[in-house]
Amino acid sequence: ANPPRQRLALLIRNVQEASRLLGCKDVRVNCLDEYGMTPLMHAAYKGKADMCKLLLQHGADVNCNEHEHGYTALMFAGLSGKTDITWMMLDAGAETDVVNSVGRTAAQMAAFVGQHDCVTVINNFFSRARLDYYTKPQGLEKEPKLPPKLAGPLHKVIMSTNLNPVKMVMLVKENPLLAEAEALEKCRRVMELICEKCIKQQDMNEVLAMKMHYISCVLGKCASFLKDREDKLDGLIKSMLKGRDSDGFPVYQEKFIRECIRKFPFCDATLLQQLVRSIAPVEIGNDPTALSVMTQAITGQVGFMDAEFCTSCGEKGAEKRCSICKMVIYCGQACQKMHWFTHKKVCKILQEQREKQEAESAKLRMQQSTGTSSISETKYDTE
Repeated sequence: ANPPRQRLALLIRNVQEASRLLGCKDVRVNCLDEYGMTPLMHAAYKGKADMCKLLLQHGADVNCNEHEHGYTALMFAGLSGKTDITWMMLDAGAETDVVNSVGRTAAQMAAFVGQHDCVTVINNFFSRARLDYYTKPQGLEKEPKLPPKLAGPLHKVIMSTNLNPVKMVMLVKENPLLAEAEALEKCRRVMELICEKCIKQQDMNEVLAMKMHYISCVLGKCASFLKDREDKLDGLIKSMLKGRDSDGFPVYQEKFIRECIRKFPFCDATLLQQLVRSIAPVEIGNDPTALSVMTQAITGQVGFMDAEFCTSCGEKGAEKRCSICKMVIYCGQACQKMHWFTHKKVCKILQEQREKQEAESAKLRMQQSTGTSSISETKYDTE
């Protein structure tokens, strides 16, 4: 038989070999190497999703804390930058508040090495089991607060890291089970209950409470539109996207988000006070927007400098630009078409601004180039 450390090395080579070895009685899935690392920690750090899945299926301890510096599998997943593995660890029950020998949590470790997408996944995780609690009658209840069929669609909304209200309304619209006023009212009430629980529990979580409150506000707005409007949720999306004539800034969306924050029911919350201090002095139309401030507070995304975001739905990684002004970015043709009704009013203005800026930049480069040439000629003449 191979020594334990050799078996550990074999475990993380490939899925087929690991599957075979894990069937042997003398192979322990939670065996440790000389640094206190388990196979799951190794697989998470190396970004091997299939191996992580296999090890978890065979009982790997996601919260093993025998590493010499107190690192956990979730910390290694965050360091790897693999959001799917980070999610897998969380879904398996990984604890998010454990700290290592230098006092950092998994989210803080991921942030330290610039893996902000993993930070976002950790900060926004909400287990399906916690939501399923509301799908079962409690105490003297004859019916659960949340119909079981709504748990899946609602969990998808909760787990979204894109807090743009347009995107959230789109998530509601695309699921027939959610896109009914009565269903939305039940979901909204459950969000309020979870928000309250996050504040009143022993390990208070203001960030999660704020997110749940915000989602409840969006769901409530969707419900009111479904009751009062014939155009259903299309009218709400259009309201959120409509920009003012001067620059296309979505005033209604900004006011809606500010109102959501203002209505947070726990006035003494530190997070609420921070958000108000950041947003209140800013005139509508200027930076930072309420959406950017709230997104940074809830998801942990630092600024919006490392990626482009869709003007319509706020999805990260948008690459398509308006062919005319080349100033507005979209994630796809559908979002561009959805936004055109309001963008067309300022498209030409933005085009003129861009062309003016490009002309000024070209002129400045020419002057700098001419100045450099003159200096070189003067130096040559002197010599």
